[in-house]
Amino acid sequence: MFSFHARHAALALAGLLLASGFLLMRESAGTLADAGQPSPAPAIQVDVATIRYQAITDWHEYSGRLEAVDRVEIRPLVSGTLTQVHFKDGALVRRGDPLFTIDPRPYQAAVDEAQAQLTAATAKAAYTGADLARGQRLLAGNAIARRDFEEKRNAAREAAARVQAARAALQSARLDLEHTRIVAPISGRVSKAEATEGNVVGLGGARPLTTMVSVSQLYASFEVDEQTFLQMNGAAAAGAGAAVPVSMGLANEQGYPRRGRLAFLDNSLDPRTGTIRVRALFDNPDGLLRPGLYARVRLDAGAPHEAVLLQEKAIGTDQAKRFVMVVDDANKAAYREVTLGAGREGWRVVRSGLAAGDRVVVNGLQRIRPGDTVAPKPVSADDGALAAGGAISLPGSAPDGQHQS
Repeated sequence: MFSFHARHAALALAGLLLASGFLLMRESAGTLADAGQPSPAPAIQVDVATIRYQAITDWHEYSGRLEAVDRVEIRPLVSGTLTQVHFKDGALVRRGDPLFTIDPRPYQAAVDEAQAQLTAATAKAAYTGADLARGQRLLAGNAIARRDFEEKRNAAREAAARVQAARAALQSARLDLEHTRIVAPISGRVSKAEATEGNVVGLGGARPLTTMVSVSQLYASFEVDEQTFLQMNGAAAAGAGAAVPVSMGLANEQGYPRRGRLAFLDNSLDPRTGTIRVRALFDNPDGLLRPGLYARVRLDAGAPHEAVLLQEKAIGTDQAKRFVMVVDDANKAAYREVTLGAGREGWRVVRSGLAAGDRVVVNGLQRIRPGDTVAPKPVSADDGALAAGGAISLPGSAPDGQHQS
């Protein structure tokens, strides 16, 4: 009897222990399940700019060379021996400054001789004129034959013609004497002297004595493709170059700091290359511009138009696609594919995919994914998406900035 009750008590205790263990396992499982639930991720802070439209002007870039507005070859107009060179090679000279002197003595002698011949011719003309006057008085009194009178009149006319010839010879001799002193025909920079003192120079020489170029203004000469020519505004195409601003930078300059104007547009396109010759005029106040220098030229190619500008750092690359992250009203990041246009100094034109009022992530693009909750921090439009304001210039190139010219 005792053993029966002991066995019954042992079974009851075992059942109680099993129930307690089952309850403990359920509580432990519930605790583990609660521990496995992810906690809400904190919002990622990003810089956000609101898109606005900006007036821009498309432009095209070209390579060209500088050309002098005036270029003169200095050649002698008389023959003789060089007695003086009045300039230093490469110096700046003004118009009228002496450059070379040719020995003037033979030409001074020619002037003196021509002067003497003019004096003699003048005296002869005076004598024949007085003789003609006497002949007219005698002819009126029938005291001279008509033939003699005609001879006197003919002699007077010949003497007057000799005076004119002597005067012309004197003027020519004086011009030759003047040409022995060679002066600068323009203001500008002179090259090196190709002939020095003591050399005999003359007409028809193969080389000039030197060359001169103007320096106050220079041309930038370049070729414009047909598409750009057709895009240019009507004033430029018609030849009114002042309507088209042009900018230029040298090889060692950043950007296009020099401003000029379109000065020449050729009258026809070259059918072999499909281009037209263009020259822009630039002032040279610092004297750094020299003919032959390489020039980077930027030509405005149309009227201002509205566009969206975005900094490169706000644009991501997804294989062949370009995209941005926009933030919706619920502060959720969303993927937005965009089509890009021209670029300049870290800015790109967004041709499609964005509209005014869109909020674009401009800083922190690498930290977020589509669908993430973000904490947008508004920034100035200039930090990412350009705000409305004055018109600016951007390259008028194909999408993704691949310029065709």
